[in-house]
Amino acid sequence: MLRNRQRGLTLIELIVAITLLMLLTSMTVPLARYKVRRERERELRIALREIRAAIDKYKDDADLGKIGPTKLESDNYPESLEILVEGVKLTGQVDKKKKYLRRIPKDPFTNSTDWGKRSTTDDPKSTSWGGQNVFDVYTKTTERAPDGTPYSEW
Repeated sequence: MLRNRQRGLTLIELIVAITLLMLLTSMTVPLARYKVRRERERELRIALREIRAAIDKYKDDADLGKIGPTKLESDNYPESLEILVEGVKLTGQVDKKKKYLRRIPKDPFTNSTDWGKRSTTDDPKSTSWGGQNVFDVYTKTTERAPDGTPYSEW
């Protein structure tokens, strides 16, 4: 009497297949985390570059006298980031405002528009803002880059 050969996987084949799947999965999870982190770093660089360029353009226009009078202690830097979005009146123009940012970019690490600010009188590594002007911005995250430097120093 002939027995029909049953088709399927043996227990050994199942164990090998599951082990291979677990090994592949354990390799892809760190890779996915690395990719997400690199994307956030790229977005942070872009946001910082955009804000800093707007601050520099505001300073250049204030130094050239293109925008209305600035406060004496501001050193011709903006008093807040909101001024860059709201705009400032141009010298010699009645109702014309110049805007330097369309909106304040989101910090990809904190997911908010609340950036750390430094004025010209603050220490370059301080985490408190003097409030006189906005000379520089930084992220408020406490995370560190893969090389060990804090993102707040970028």
